[in-house]
Amino acid sequence: MLFAQILVNGVLLGGLYGLMALGMALVWGVLNIVNLAHGALIMLGGYAVYFLFTGAGIDPFAALPIAMAGMFCVGYLLQRFLLNLIVRSALLNTLLITFGLDVVLTYLAQLAFSADFRTINPSYAGANFTLGGITVPLARLAAFAVALLLAGLVWLLLNRTRLGRAIRATAQNLVAARLYGVDPRQLYAITFGIGAALAGAAGGLYGVVAQITPYIGTSLTAKSFVIAIIGGLDNPLSVVLGGLVIGIAESAGSLYLGPTFTDVISFGLLVLILVARPARSLRTA
Repeated sequence: MLFAQILVNGVLLGGLYGLMALGMALVWGVLNIVNLAHGALIMLGGYAVYFLFTGAGIDPFAALPIAMAGMFCVGYLLQRFLLNLIVRSALLNTLLITFGLDVVLTYLAQLAFSADFRTINPSYAGANFTLGGITVPLARLAAFAVALLLAGLVWLLLNRTRLGRAIRATAQNLVAARLYGVDPRQLYAITFGIGAALAGAAGGLYGVVAQITPYIGTSLTAKSFVIAIIGGLDNPLSVVLGGLVIGIAESAGSLYLGPTFTDVISFGLLVLILVARPARSLRTA
């Protein structure tokens, strides 16, 4: 029974992790940018949902589309007027500018919101139900369902729409996409905007199940990076599967080793995968 509880906790946590990594994997796969500001975008999404809930009284899950729309605009503008300037430059340049962007966004968030811990606490935040002796937190289950829904929508977008085909074509062959009339700058901005919107949704859900501060971005960026490597960049559903692997591993490790070892477990899995199957890992990333 204890193992089943660990499994359920890990799956629910892993679904949220997968959503966190989904935006990073999309941007990395299409733009070839490892966005070190991804965690800061998650953090901003968390604050957006928090203030929509506390200031406007909007339920956190109902506030997600509003936060996603706002974060899409933020991501679109950042890519169109800043990151597009260095999108085809050396990898080190993109790492430096996204790292600088992360620092700036974190500092501005600290000035605007203070460093206090904040949690989104709707009336059902502590609700749960028991199924076969296993306790299932309602908020975590709802966050998991939304994460799966958004991953499915991204898959449909990439595989069943004209925009998605253009995104995949640009990721596979930029020259051929240009010959077919695709505007890479516009497409890159839209893709980055979608990634920021997904990060905003992940931040809102994270605020429901955990605490948010301006400084959560660094650890969430690192975790998203690990999951993107494990799951690969070519399929949104595989990214969610990578999140489930990390979630289950962390849930089990937290019980048997202690909560301080969760990050060690995440990066330990990454090292094992890179050592065991380096060729496949490098191809998917």
